[in-house]
Amino acid sequence: MARRAGVSVSTVSKVLHGRSDVAAATRARVQRLLERHGYPARPRAAPTALAAGGLVDVVLNDIEGSWAAGLLSGAEETLAAAGLGMVVTATHSGGGGSARRWLDSLATRPTRGAVLVVPELTEDEHADLRALGIPYALVSPAQEPEPGVPWVGATNWPGAFAATRHLTGLGHRRIAVISGPPRRLASRARVDGYRSALEEAGLAFDPALVRYGDFTHEPAFRHALDLLRLPDRPTAVFAGSDQQALSTYRAAATLGLRVPQDLSVVGFDDLPFADWVTPRLTTVRTPLPEMAAVATRMVLWLIAGQRPASTRVEVASTLVVRESSAPPRPAG
Repeated sequence: MARRAGVSVSTVSKVLHGRSDVAAATRARVQRLLERHGYPARPRAAPTALAAGGLVDVVLNDIEGSWAAGLLSGAEETLAAAGLGMVVTATHSGGGGSARRWLDSLATRPTRGAVLVVPELTEDEHADLRALGIPYALVSPAQEPEPGVPWVGATNWPGAFAATRHLTGLGHRRIAVISGPPRRLASRARVDGYRSALEEAGLAFDPALVRYGDFTHEPAFRHALDLLRLPDRPTAVFAGSDQQALSTYRAAATLGLRVPQDLSVVGFDDLPFADWVTPRLTTVRTPLPEMAAVATRMVLWLIAGQRPASTRVEVASTLVVRESSAPPRPAG
C-alpha cells in the first residue's frame, strides 16, 4: 500500500490508526487506496449526541469588512450557545492552494466540524473533507453542491426582483445591472430576478445594460462609468452588492451626476455603511448572521450524528428603501 501511494509504511500505519499528523491530501489518497483493497482506515468516532466543548472551523476567503463580520457573528453566537469554540481561517482565494493548506492543517488539530464560506471548493477538496470525517456545511457556494452536501444561501432571485420592481414602480425604464461573476449561482440568480421584473413591467431586456464584475469596488467603478457614458444612459442602476453600489456613486460623481436626482442606485447586502453614506442607500438586506447561524446549526446536527431537516436552505432577503432611489427626472 505504501509503495502504491508513494508514501512511507509509517504514514500508512498512521492513517490506519487515525493519527492526526498526516497531511489531508496524503490521508485522503491513502484512505482511498486502502478502501479500494478492502482495508478501510479507522474513521473518527461519530458522536451520538452533541457534547459541549471543542472547536469548529469557520473558513472564509477574507475576514476583513462588514460582510465577513456579519457571518462570523452569526456563527460565533450559535457555537457559544452550544458550548463550542470557533477557529477562524482566511484563505485569501477562491480555493486552490490556500484552501489546501487549511485542509492540511485539519489533520493536526481536533476540529469537530467546519462552516465553509469558500465559494469554490474542488471535487478533490470535498472528497478530502469526507475522507477526514469532518462534518461541514457551505455558505453561498458558487455552484449548487452535489446532493446531500448541506448549504445555505440568500433568496437572490426574489431580492433582485424586488429591487428592480421598486425601480420600475418609480417610473424608470432604462435600468442597468452590475452583477458578480457570471459563473456564480448568486450572480446569475440576481440577473435573472432583474430580467423577470423588467418583463413584468413590459420592458425589453437590453444586454447592453448588463455588466458582470466580482462584487468589489474597482470593476464596478469601471462598469458604472461605461454605462453612464452611453448615449442613452440608464436612469437607474441595480448593483449586485453594496460595494458595487458605492462604486456607482463614485462613477456618477466623476461624471457630474447626482444620486438620486440624476441616477437612482439600489444595492444588495445592506452592510452597515449603507445607512451611513449620503444619500443613504436603498438596498436588499441579506441576513448574513442568520445564514451563518443556519449553516452552523447544520454542522452541529452532523456532529451529533443526525441529518439536518433540510440540506438546502435559502434565508429570506428583504428590500430596504432609503434615499438613493427616486423617480427619474422628466425628459427635457
